[in-house]
Amino acid sequence: MPETGASPLPQTPPAHSPLFRAEHFVWLTARVLEQRLFAYHFLNGGPDPVETALDAYRNADGGYGHALEPDLRGPVSQPLHTAHALRVLDAVGRCGGQRVERVCRYLTSVSTPDGALPAVTPAQRGYPTAPFLPVVDTPPSELLTTGPVVGLLHRNEVWHAWLFRATDFCWQVVESLQASHPDEIQAAMTFLDSAPDRSRAQATADRLGRLVRDRRMVALDPSGHTPDEHHFPHDYARTPGSLARTWFTDDEMSRSLDFLAAEQQEDGGWPTRRRQWAPSTALEARPIATIKALQTLRAYGREVG
Repeated sequence: MPETGASPLPQTPPAHSPLFRAEHFVWLTARVLEQRLFAYHFLNGGPDPVETALDAYRNADGGYGHALEPDLRGPVSQPLHTAHALRVLDAVGRCGGQRVERVCRYLTSVSTPDGALPAVTPAQRGYPTAPFLPVVDTPPSELLTTGPVVGLLHRNEVWHAWLFRATDFCWQVVESLQASHPDEIQAAMTFLDSAPDRSRAQATADRLGRLVRDRRMVALDPSGHTPDEHHFPHDYARTPGSLARTWFTDDEMSRSLDFLAAEQQEDGGWPTRRRQWAPSTALEARPIATIKALQTLRAYGREVG
């Protein structure tokens, strides 16, 4: 018989589904917000716990802070945090009503002279911030921030005075893009996938698709590439209904999804492409990436568990 108090012998764990392994990873590492989101998307959880967790990041000015977007630390409201909050509200069907009215008032208060959003306002100065998100006195308008916010508000049929000039800004920038980078293209597609003028959105998306392929901003054969070096078809077309889906053949998309499924790591989580600059941001970003990966695979009918 083993000695009293001896540790049990390790056992080889059974083979589990990707979802089972991801659930273990989320409970082990994620913030409460991502735990609630995982439960909502995959465990029949309700939207109320998600919204309650999100409220912990909301400030009196109607914006969101407290490192909701992991690369910006500190309590102050920032457009990037608020864009993240809108993605959460959209995911659980709560992107409307008084909560979004408060958000739009905040967006109005931090907009640039052309009616768009900067990525980071000067209020961030003095708090830990990713080195690739500079804090300047007069920050420029950014499609990276404005495009996703405008797209999500249109997607949820929100109408507010702030949207008019912000929408015009998005059209002007997206239709004139010549040299770009994958993150900006993704922001443009979030806008175009929900822009009210569908024929205009389709034509603009077609042009961006040619730009992405001509400028080699996508790895069409994932073999031999690492995720921090390239973007793949599934990064642009997160769902089959995205306008970006038409950019890729069925074979190209299938290879991309195979690659995404294979990226799940031994601990059950997916890696993140965020540039790592602090241990806490790396830890908080992976559950976000894990939920996004599972959603993408499920949207394309891939079995996750």
